[in-house]
Amino acid sequence: MARTPEGSAYDLTGPLDAPHVVLIHGLGLSRHSTWGVIAPLLARHFRVLCYDLPGHGQSTPHPGPLTLTALSTQLISLMDRLDIPRAALVGFSLGGMINRRAALDHPARVTALAILNSPHERAPDLQARVAAQARDAAAGGPAATIDAALDRWFTPEFRAETPAKVDAIRQTVLATDPASYAAHRLVLAEGVTELIRPQPPLTPPALVMTCENDSGSTPAMAEAIASEIAGSQCHIHPALRHLGLIEAPQAFAGRLTQFLSLHA
Repeated sequence: MARTPEGSAYDLTGPLDAPHVVLIHGLGLSRHSTWGVIAPLLARHFRVLCYDLPGHGQSTPHPGPLTLTALSTQLISLMDRLDIPRAALVGFSLGGMINRRAALDHPARVTALAILNSPHERAPDLQARVAAQARDAAAGGPAATIDAALDRWFTPEFRAETPAKVDAIRQTVLATDPASYAAHRLVLAEGVTELIRPQPPLTPPALVMTCENDSGSTPAMAEAIASEIAGSQCHIHPALRHLGLIEAPQAFAGRLTQFLSLHA
């Protein structure tokens, strides 16, 4: 593990001369909890940068107001510090918003996008409700919603068969800096409105994936994201919920490897 002077914890692995791939995790998680199986598989073929968002994992909290643009800027600054001129950006959930914002703001730095289980346009009443819930999140911190979140994230079978893995995710979420959790949750809720039908549109090669039973990043959302990126691919993993990439990491890694081998 390394940490930048700005406090971003990261790992950089894989062949030195391989194309760069950056992995961006989601709210309340960490680089290890999200990509622990997938990153080593991708690092067989690519130079993989995996980092923790501010106040998550081993990274320090963000010093000022947090926005989707601030998270995009953090990503590009990290690439600058590590002398990575261009990379394929793989983002899960909130990470799939960060990589889209980065591609809009810094198109020359992005070779390809993989957008995994990431939200998109919500109905107006749902958008208002999600934003209000996010604004109220600071009071209880991650502990207030963790049980409901785990129900949404994992299938009942996975929770019953692998309780240690589910508990590890619980502990990762609870270890997140509470103020950072609340700030990132608000970005997750409100920042998505910046990404709907952008002008100019996104142009990198893109793979959009979600899971059949992901209630927050639905198949309809994935299809809408893909429809706004010319030539993109869309894949829906059957049966799984939001954290399908933890239940079935090899399936996600295989599809990512296939896509990135063509476009990274």
